[in-house]
Amino acid sequence: MDLYDYFRSWAAYRVRIALNLKGASYRPAEVHLLRDGGGHLQPAYRAINPQMRVPSLRLDDGTILTQSMAILKWLEETYPEPPLLPSGAAERAKVRAVAAIVASDIHPLNNLSTLARLREQFGADAAAIDVWYAHWIEVGFETIEVLIEGAPFCFGTRPSLADVALIPQIDNARRFKVPLDRFPKIVRADTACNAIDAFAKAHPDTVSPR
Repeated sequence: MDLYDYFRSWAAYRVRIALNLKGASYRPAEVHLLRDGGGHLQPAYRAINPQMRVPSLRLDDGTILTQSMAILKWLEETYPEPPLLPSGAAERAKVRAVAAIVASDIHPLNNLSTLARLREQFGADAAAIDVWYAHWIEVGFETIEVLIEGAPFCFGTRPSLADVALIPQIDNARRFKVPLDRFPKIVRADTACNAIDAFAKAHPDTVSPR
């Protein structure tokens, strides 16, 4: 498999974690989002992913999968061990809810394209962008802190889809100096996850530069 990703992409980061947890072998193919006008905007990559976003996963038969959450679902169905979802339907829904807060609520509002629109259309400067960015992380984390167990992972004693989605967002929160003191369960899950090789090897500082 070929994983088209960018080391700082939250979405690609979560897919790298899941691939590592599942023990799925893949070849990294960097699509640099900032260099040379954006590799994701070039015709060669648009032919791979018409949405021009990362990640994309090319399977060995040539099939290309896009959208990180769809890729994660494919991984769970194709590589069932170790499972990223609990066995009970209600418990699975709780895990998916936390993952959705990250992927559907926080991420779109702080994505590269959204921040660029704030700058270009509304004249937001760097300070305003930082305030915007921190606000949506804090709003999401306030909810997640209530929902998760943090004992030590988001739910239970092994990482789940919730952890896979959350850990990259925590890394970004730290990069943008968002205080985490109010979120002890989130910090506890982060500590537990980053002690696992699958998470550590997926970290942007580990995979870049390539």
